[in-house]
Amino acid sequence: MLPENPGQGLTKEVDIRANKIKLLKESGINPYAPKFDTTHSLKDARKLPIGNKTTVAGRMTFRRAFGKFMFIQLSDIFAKLQVSLSVNEISEEQYKFFKTYVDIGDYVGVSGELYLTQTGEITVKAYNFTLLSKAALPLPEKFHGLTDIEIKYRQRYLDLIANDESKKTFITRSKLIQHIRDFLNKNEFFEVETPILQSVACGAAAKPFITKHNALDKEYNLRISPETFLKQVVAGGIPRVYEIAKNFRNEGMDAMHLQEFTMLEWYASYWDYNKNIEFVIEFINELVSTHCGDLIINYQGTELDFNNWSRVDYIATMNELLGLDILAFDNVEALREAVRKLNMFNNDELDALPSLSSLIDYIYKRKIRTNIIQPTIVYNYPNLVPLARPSDTNPKTIEMFQVLVAGAEIVKAYSELVDPEVQRQGFEDQMKNKAKGDEETFELDEDFLLAMQHGMPPMSGLGFGIDRFLSIICNQPTLRDVVLFPNMR
Repeated sequence: MLPENPGQGLTKEVDIRANKIKLLKESGINPYAPKFDTTHSLKDARKLPIGNKTTVAGRMTFRRAFGKFMFIQLSDIFAKLQVSLSVNEISEEQYKFFKTYVDIGDYVGVSGELYLTQTGEITVKAYNFTLLSKAALPLPEKFHGLTDIEIKYRQRYLDLIANDESKKTFITRSKLIQHIRDFLNKNEFFEVETPILQSVACGAAAKPFITKHNALDKEYNLRISPETFLKQVVAGGIPRVYEIAKNFRNEGMDAMHLQEFTMLEWYASYWDYNKNIEFVIEFINELVSTHCGDLIINYQGTELDFNNWSRVDYIATMNELLGLDILAFDNVEALREAVRKLNMFNNDELDALPSLSSLIDYIYKRKIRTNIIQPTIVYNYPNLVPLARPSDTNPKTIEMFQVLVAGAEIVKAYSELVDPEVQRQGFEDQMKNKAKGDEETFELDEDFLLAMQHGMPPMSGLGFGIDRFLSIICNQPTLRDVVLFPNMR
């Protein structure tokens, strides 16, 4: 016989719940059921005609009792469904058990009939119920605001229970990734998988994470980019490939940078970067219109208009900013001294940049990128990315573009370099930068060069930051708000 007051003598909610679990087990009732057969999800049950019978399950997130009648709410991330329990449908003993031993946060299964309350709320009139799982800890009563930021990210399950905005964001994330696949598959792209453990850190200017492969007694890098492997797949005869890849870069953390992030990369044979620009605008606009309902959206108080794409010439803008021609410099020391005279940066900032590419990139990110808010194609870059194809008209430039939105880089793309001799020279130049202390350089990848020597078609590739894009279309201020379990300090 279960006691009518399992909390007698106890003051803490945690202790009361622990005692309930203990008493249930001692009475032969397992508060953690092995299974429960439902006929409908909560979402589907809400669509049934009134009068239909249904069996549903969910977490109880609300309860209000009126003597021998009560309303409860069962919830999951997709739907909420009201349930009524009354001594007219279940026994008084069952009702008393539910009222005493079933708490907010517990999982409950219910069978009953759908009806509308006087206020028009779809409700299940319960004919029986099953306690499926007791929550030993209560749900937070108040769960919004900056004071709960640690709980929000470290205990995401509580955020999903309590915060409708977070639910919507992560449903959007799942639908967006499926939409990306559907769009690319429709356009004859073929999805593949490439290694996360890689012998060479290549495909992006980034510092890798390093791990040990015990069986091979060898150090590996966690993937910073799938680029060189995807190009080898193209060389193998698949004209258009893509991968939705987890990448890892051992760099600083801020609102738009996480060390572990999700990137879409695609490569299309016989395209150049101009064709890629056309395709990516179509791609992004379809994603925005589908998931936001319009091409004009609000992001953190700023209206972004994807109907109107701007174009910015990288070299021309840098030259105008600095009052000099950046293509006239072929070593970092000379450009550093020229920039030093402009008093834009302090000496420590400039001295910490060991290579020409890192210095130019630093100036661009600090003085230009943050000011580009509307959807913009930035093009015409200096030849500082070793995997990109140099322009035939000016080898000091490369056929590269980026997509910027709200000051954040969403896309980086270029016509791909497929000349193995030029590619080797580019890698060797990067290794010289690394020797000078630049940790964010490409490494020389002999396997990739071997594939290139066997022949690669002309192609253009692209990297698309899924997390950054999501943060913008979901109006979230940081990447942590669109990643279920972000790394925390």
